[in-house]
Amino acid sequence: MNQLDRLRERMAAANVPALIVSDIANVQWLTGFTGSFGQVLVTPTDAAFLTDSRYTLQAGEEVATMPAFSFGSPKKHEEFLGEQVARMRITDLRFEPTVAYGTVEKWRGALNGVGLEAAPETLVPPLRMVKTEDEIAKIAEACKLADACLEHVTRLIQPGVAEFDIGLEIEFFFRRHKAGIAFAPIVASGPNSARPHARAGERKLEVGDFVTLDLGATLDGYNSDITRTFVVGRASERQREIYGLVLKAQRASIEAMVVGGNGKDVDALARQILDEEDLAQYFGHSLGHGLGRSVHDAGRLHFSADQPLEAGQVWTIEPGVYLEGFGGVRIEDDVVVTDSGPRILTSFPKELTILP
Repeated sequence: MNQLDRLRERMAAANVPALIVSDIANVQWLTGFTGSFGQVLVTPTDAAFLTDSRYTLQAGEEVATMPAFSFGSPKKHEEFLGEQVARMRITDLRFEPTVAYGTVEKWRGALNGVGLEAAPETLVPPLRMVKTEDEIAKIAEACKLADACLEHVTRLIQPGVAEFDIGLEIEFFFRRHKAGIAFAPIVASGPNSARPHARAGERKLEVGDFVTLDLGATLDGYNSDITRTFVVGRASERQREIYGLVLKAQRASIEAMVVGGNGKDVDALARQILDEEDLAQYFGHSLGHGLGRSVHDAGRLHFSADQPLEAGQVWTIEPGVYLEGFGGVRIEDDVVVTDSGPRILTSFPKELTILP
């Protein structure tokens, strides 16, 4: 069963007569298209890919499961959409909940009495959560490149090197290997490492710093996301203690990623371990998120999210501890849930490493 058939099956179960898929990650997942603008109209018996004239040739090359149609100036998008809806004889259309209110109003004005309502949130995202073997293989390749990037840039972790220069080298490495950058890399040293999403700046590494590198590659439309924390020169006992507990929580969490489990319980396990030293209070974000065509793909591992674990799901596992004025530690791997247990896709060593 291909992606389109899986979507139609879910639409039928949700009594959705026709759907416009416009979230670009969902569009790419459904069609294989790699451009930045496209939409898909889906009915029980018909489907059409819609884009603009920038992508006419590309759509013809990449979209194989349905006919592709494009428009150009002076025609407006909503006018084009109205024509395609009429051509497909759609009278009742659902849109994804992520569509902006202003966009929906433009569509409503152009669809000439066609019923237009938000679709349930449970249509495409749950389908994207369970990856095919081909999707997992693509994520694994992106993970291999992220591992290689870490191996490459660790030579720069030494006193006097600026965070910004390490960040640039990460980006250069991915570009040199014909990959995209999944997100702006995080390079956080010393007190900056207490900021989970710190931006690389001009601060220069000093002896005794924690240095957190969070990076990912995009290959063939799929992403990786890995984090490692190092120490420059020498590590204090407190640094070793905190690092060891985060690593213990991370390893235990990965072991708990099994079919039939629940993400909220895995998140709770990580916090329970960190609380052995009263550190859970310094772990403010979720344990992980889905990974795939989007870096933050569907799904979240958090005590507030009821998230059943199924074979084929790919997750990040990334506990962290962040102490203002002292620094922070985060360790992150990408993990596939399988019928035989968790499979780790990222392989860069994660024992405490002191550099250079």
